[in-house]
Amino acid sequence: MHLAYPAVLSALLFCTGLYGVLARRNAILVLMSVELMLNAVNLNLVAFDVWLSKAAEETLHSGQALTLFTITIAAAEIGIGLAIVLAVHRNRGTADIDKLRDTAEGHSADGPDHDTPAAGQAEKAEATA
Repeated sequence: MHLAYPAVLSALLFCTGLYGVLARRNAILVLMSVELMLNAVNLNLVAFDVWLSKAAEETLHSGQALTLFTITIAAAEIGIGLAIVLAVHRNRGTADIDKLRDTAEGHSADGPDHDTPAAGQAEKAEATA
């Protein structure tokens, strides 16, 4: 098998993952897209390891060893990432990335803070009018 086939497949997977990271607003879908990008890198590592081992007399299989490390790091990243997403979802009620940009407590992403005196006076003026 030619090296071009897994390289093209890996490039397509990586581009799909990159589009998912840039276009999605849900945190879980962004994590899934990052995993897709890591799997594209793993495919490249294994494909180049097989390609280089055919040319070399001594086979070290360093690409496959790096793939195992990448899989281990990806599993830890997903575990921690999902724990953070679940904690944020419990506290904020949403996993939408755009709504989570303001991380300060007491501020809402939908509008101005209603705890300030100016906001309370504006509400009273609207109610009396």
